Amino acid sequence: MHALGVKDVRRRLAILADAAKYDASCASSGSTRARSGQGVGNTEGMGICHSYTPDGRCVSLLKILLTNHCVYDCQYCVNRITSDVPRASFEPEEVAGLTVEFYKRNYIEGLFLSSGVLKSPDITMERLIRVAKLLRVQHEFGGYIHLKAVPGASPELLREAGRYADRLSANLELVTTADLAQLAPEKKRADVEHAMRTIASEIDEARAARPSSRELHTEDGSVLRRAPEAYAPAGQSTQIIVGATNTSDREILHNASLLYDQHKLRRVYYSAFSPIPHADPRLPPKQPPLVREHRLYQADWLIRHYEFAAAELTAAHENLDLELDPKLAWALAHRALFPLDINRAAREELLRVPGLGVRNVDRILRMRRHRRLRLSDLKALRVPLRRAEPFLTTLDAHAPSVRLLDRADLEQRFRPRRAAQLDLFEVASSARTGEL
Repeated sequence: MHALGVKDVRRRLAILADAAKYDASCASSGSTRARSGQGVGNTEGMGICHSYTPDGRCVSLLKILLTNHCVYDCQYCVNRITSDVPRASFEPEEVAGLTVEFYKRNYIEGLFLSSGVLKSPDITMERLIRVAKLLRVQHEFGGYIHLKAVPGASPELLREAGRYADRLSANLELVTTADLAQLAPEKKRADVEHAMRTIASEIDEARAARPSSRELHTEDGSVLRRAPEAYAPAGQSTQIIVGATNTSDREILHNASLLYDQHKLRRVYYSAFSPIPHADPRLPPKQPPLVREHRLYQADWLIRHYEFAAAELTAAHENLDLELDPKLAWALAHRALFPLDINRAAREELLRVPGLGVRNVDRILRMRRHRRLRLSDLKALRVPLRRAEPFLTTLDAHAPSVRLLDRADLEQRFRPRRAAQLDLFEVASSARTGEL
């Protein structure tokens, strides 16, 4: 490619990679496709994002838009039709070629591809699918592919997309119909949920067929039946924008729980609203505290892995406490349920103790089959005793826990000394929460 062509590609890549940064639903956990390399990618590079698998591996993805031209006028989106940002587009063949070249250079392990809505949802979805199909069929690419499922696209196209993509995501963005009508009038929640239902149904169908559909051979060795191809083996996800409207954390978590239950989403991603140039006056002038986004991720984790209901975490206040993690805030509001005897409490009770994560609870249950646990055992497990001790009793520590629970200033022990500390709190949307 001549120098002018390289310069043009770099210009478009810079525009479309920058435009893609607002999409937080970038993760590659859960894929079962075979990979042809073991590199974890480069820590630098235009349009490269980093995500984490459940086992802690860092994976690098080329994260770009196919185009930032869009016929929609979503007021919170920098790529809306009325925005004056520089515009650019790639052809599907160009994105496939860039992905393969980046992969060969060990910059990336996969592709995260989204797009503005170009002319119609179906036309946009067809172009996204073409990229994935070129990679899988022509380039025999075995890496990770995450595609946007464009709300409003036909079920046939969504079914085809899942044949080539590891994960699909239809972004809800605003959880109430009133917010969508006000700020994104072309976008309908019904279209988003229809896409989610189609994807969930296809995933279920593929999983149900997989165990019983093995290859059957005739005497001459020909195949009568083949195992069906995996459909979106890493599942589906969505994104919710936080702070663009006055919608409360209670409403956001309630809707997230519904999406998990009804459409079997693998993840809901929360993205703090980012002010954009020439924004609609109905939008807030400043970004909400990033710690709010983090608290929503913590609450989401409690709902998915700690058997909490969304309503429990926001029963006292419609918004999560910015200074206390939601599990600790819940425990402080329900002191009557504590302290728990570490040697007698059930698993679901121990999961509600601040500082006890799923792994440590399971270790505690295994250990107490053989002996009664003392405070030293919790120290050996590296349980954060400053948080956990007021809510537990052990074989050698009973009365101190009760006294701590009765202290009027117990809550203040856990709050930061200066509220200004919150301004320094920054956490990426894809960051993993630790032991809660």
